Amino acid sequence: MADVTNLRTPAEAGLTKLFEVARMKFPTGVSIAREEAFRYFEAVGLPSRRVEAFKYTDLRAALTEAAAPAEAPSAEAAKAAVAGARGFAGIEAVRLTFVNGHLVAGASDLDRVPPGVTVTPLEEGLTRGDPLLGQLAPVAQTRENPIYQLNAAFMADGALIRVAKGARVETPVHLRFVGTGDAAFSTATRVLVALEDEAELTLLESHEGPDGVAYQPNDALDVVVGDRARFLHTRLNLEGREAIALSTISARLGAGSHIETVNLVTGAVLSRHQIYLLFAGADATATVNGATMLGNGQLADSTLLADHAAVGGVSRELFKTVIDGDSTGVFQGKIIVEQVAQKTDGKMKSDCLLLSDEGQMMNKPELEIFADDVACGHGATCGALDDDLLFYLMARGLPKAQAESLLVQAFLGEAIEAVTHEGAREALIGSVEAWLKARG
Repeated sequence: MADVTNLRTPAEAGLTKLFEVARMKFPTGVSIAREEAFRYFEAVGLPSRRVEAFKYTDLRAALTEAAAPAEAPSAEAAKAAVAGARGFAGIEAVRLTFVNGHLVAGASDLDRVPPGVTVTPLEEGLTRGDPLLGQLAPVAQTRENPIYQLNAAFMADGALIRVAKGARVETPVHLRFVGTGDAAFSTATRVLVALEDEAELTLLESHEGPDGVAYQPNDALDVVVGDRARFLHTRLNLEGREAIALSTISARLGAGSHIETVNLVTGAVLSRHQIYLLFAGADATATVNGATMLGNGQLADSTLLADHAAVGGVSRELFKTVIDGDSTGVFQGKIIVEQVAQKTDGKMKSDCLLLSDEGQMMNKPELEIFADDVACGHGATCGALDDDLLFYLMARGLPKAQAESLLVQAFLGEAIEAVTHEGAREALIGSVEAWLKARG
């Protein structure tokens, strides 16, 4: 029988051509790793519905053309783009600003980095072979993910952030990603955060760009959390309406450490946010939440893998999705409990609120347990607004639209309340209110 070969799509062929050009510009120190990453991507291609992990998010069909990597913006273009940035505006923070995927020193606070924190631009780190590069890709499963490997092949800029042992950083670090331009472009940023033992850092991350431009960001955040360290992370997706936005966070947790990551999504015509957690040390804990609001044909995919590979890990995952119009929400979550990970406590839930009859929600929670002394569970719900609660509010004089808005805010509030940083929490609430106002 003859072998069956899948024909490459125009986007896949375009990515090969773009890589051949881009590889000549990259520092030679990581060329082998880049080659390996792209050869993996070439072998598997853009994932389609035939790939189980992408059953509900068909990137092969959605990505019809590969956009060229964006060039570094001019000083004037960067200044104009940053002037209109909304994400976490008004919050006191040390900002690292990326415009079209390139670090803009003039719009960043590189001279205000708090004591105990070291920030190295990724381009500089790649050129000189920074030792922190050895901690990239801290979760092995990401190396079998085509989105992450595509980022590894094309990563051009980002940052290496090190937090010294015992440093408790009070001022948040804000990664501000802003896209600008009139033509389609792509970006591939990589940020590594390495917290040494007993360190603590709050990281804010915002992503936004122009409406009407089909740009293609692919961003990755690698986190290594040392023993008894704490990493608090809040992410805001305000991407433009035509963007296809791909993102990955991969985190390795040491003994007694804690990670909090909350992602809010309102932007992009298609987005996929991937979360990989490895509980490598005993008694590590994690809070992983998401709040998503969709309309006008959007698709948003939240995919989670929590690998408990040590004793006594505790994970709590809660994802809330609001569907309006003909939009589609996707949640895929898997908790793996290795045989050595006795005393694991993992709970995962996805709730969906349907505001229209045309929308749909795909839930796929999974447990894969190889230990016998565990407490794990998962659940998923999907439904419309409660008519009795709606009537109760309207009977007290509230217009229907305002009554609906209050119920939606209450529905999403449980996920958002997990954010420890008060300013970041208020910013997420403000984004919810802005979405509801735009909905009318």
